[in-house]
Amino acid sequence: MPRPTAAQLAYGSATVVVSTIAMLLLSQTSTGLGVAVISAAALALGLLVALTVPLPRRRGRHAARTGASRTAAAPVAQEGATGDARVPEPRTASAEHPVHH
Repeated sequence: MPRPTAAQLAYGSATVVVSTIAMLLLSQTSTGLGVAVISAAALALGLLVALTVPLPRRRGRHAARTGASRTAAAPVAQEGATGDARVPEPRTASAEHPVHH
């Protein structure tokens, strides 16, 4: 099982704290059983949030292959305001890498 990321830990922890405070204030419970139930529910909610945070995509051979296949594809035609299909101008190397003097 992969280790949790910093974002997963932060979102999960914040969810537990905020949801516990909100549920305790809204329920106005004062019994130990009520506090335990609310705490368990907040922990479950925090775990759910932490597990549903999107993981960063891995960069490697797959990313290089999909990127190369996208650049090899034909440019997508864009329809202008008049309805005609326009092909975007090709980008030159000077436009992508400006020369600094």
